[in-house]
Amino acid sequence: MRHTLRRWFNRKTLGKDLMAGLVLGAESVPDGLASGLLAGVNPLAGLYGYLYGMVGAALFTSSTFMAVQATGAMSLVIADAELAARPDPDRALFTLAVLTGVAMIVAGLLGGGRLVRFVPTAVMTGFITAVGLNIVLGQLPNLTGYDARGANRIVRTVDLLVHIGQWSVPAVIVGAVTILTIVVLQPTPVGGLGLVVAVVLGSVVAVLLNLWVQAQVTVLGDSVTVPAGLPGPVLPSLGDVPTLIVPAISLAFVGLVQGAGVSAGIPTADGKPADASRDFIGQGVGNIVSGVFRGMPVGGSMSASALLVSAGARTRLSLLISGAVMALVILLASVPVAHTAMPALAGLLIVVGVTSIRPARIAAVVKGGALQTAIMAVTFILTLLIPLQFAVLVGVGLGIVLFVAQQSTRVRVRQVIIDARGRMRESDPPAEIPGHSVVILRPYGSLFFASAPLFEQQLPAVTARSAGSVVIIRLRGAEQLDLALVEVLRRLAASLAAVGSSLKLVVSEPEVQLQIVASGLADELGAQNIYKGDEWVGRAVRRANRDALASVGVPGESGAQGESE
Repeated sequence: MRHTLRRWFNRKTLGKDLMAGLVLGAESVPDGLASGLLAGVNPLAGLYGYLYGMVGAALFTSSTFMAVQATGAMSLVIADAELAARPDPDRALFTLAVLTGVAMIVAGLLGGGRLVRFVPTAVMTGFITAVGLNIVLGQLPNLTGYDARGANRIVRTVDLLVHIGQWSVPAVIVGAVTILTIVVLQPTPVGGLGLVVAVVLGSVVAVLLNLWVQAQVTVLGDSVTVPAGLPGPVLPSLGDVPTLIVPAISLAFVGLVQGAGVSAGIPTADGKPADASRDFIGQGVGNIVSGVFRGMPVGGSMSASALLVSAGARTRLSLLISGAVMALVILLASVPVAHTAMPALAGLLIVVGVTSIRPARIAAVVKGGALQTAIMAVTFILTLLIPLQFAVLVGVGLGIVLFVAQQSTRVRVRQVIIDARGRMRESDPPAEIPGHSVVILRPYGSLFFASAPLFEQQLPAVTARSAGSVVIIRLRGAEQLDLALVEVLRRLAASLAAVGSSLKLVVSEPEVQLQIVASGLADELGAQNIYKGDEWVGRAVRRANRDALASVGVPGESGAQGESE
């Protein structure tokens, strides 16, 4: 610990950490309020989530600069969780944060970092694109001052466009000023602080309009009381747990996937790869601390982490400084915070939503083929139309379907031929098994239930002309053999036996050997037709080849067909 503190408070790094912490802390105040607004909860819960989630996770993550804050996708899942229907919506929100943290910690302890790589790009692209559009559509009422009605964001947007005459011109002016300021300042050296400047400027415009023209631009203080102090701890509501399990799992999944992007994309202080599973645990701790101190669920934020790095952070002390800056704003500037204009926050969120839509990534998925495009499109549409906690779970299911579909189409059957000089070459298998010959086949790819039909289709046909032959199938590299594949081999053996031919198997993996024995296939083929591979590559298949050549009456290995393992 003493060594860690000495490294954090090193004179060479302290100044840079102070500046980076100041930048992220100042930017996180309007961003946190905006996240709470996006989630449809008390905006202060977003502010507290940013503060306590970031500080709580800072000491536990593997990624030095991972900023654990609310993200747009997580905010939308919260908005669709129907917390307002709970007896105490605020405590339900805090309970949801704690449950999300527990799910993340469990995932981290189980090594869930290895599983994130199985989430297909097509699913995440469709989901993130729809989330960006949902953010924009969801903030149009706050931007225009019109209370749109409808079952979902699409319907409410149509209602808003139909009633354009009822929009609040002052609210639109405030939102437009905020958006324009962000767009102008983002490419300049002001960078991330441009968000703070934009929200402050928009809020000043709102105050002036309210004073000069008696406009009614809504500010934060109109809907909530902004306390001049930090919140005390609160216990979760156990009665809400059964209702909140599904959204908690969805939030954990979204947070973990986005956090894994931070783990992979943001360098650690020592340059070593980050431990994604440990980052899961850190995010979980951040969520529990956030929930206990009245904050909303949080996760690894790529934008905040990138801002911290670009601002010059050198150690994770910069995250703690960011939290201190936020705490000082809450303690000393509660009155200005209460005058934050809601259209200004909406404008900030609309910019965030638009910038999260990546046309280049969408185009890359489309170039990947019709299946990936369809998966992306279905995920996109479902995310727009159904509550996000269910859209996330459906997206996971689609990812599994895509993985199975891709793996099942990658099975290839090849024939390996040994010429008279012992040289080996691969070729396409024959259309049918010739008579009185040895044919050695090797399948490539994943041999599981979905690939069984394709594997069977690629096998040479067994006809009346196939009499007196031996087929050798080499299963080297197959770690498991599904029962559907066993049935394919059983049918092939039966077809060969019907014309006086036989099937031999060469198996290397112990797991596959056990499966062949357990399924009864080994007894049906006979022990003499099962060859066990060992550490000597090629020895078992050559032995099977010699035995097969002898059984069909071909001397030696000249002209025989064999395989290099």
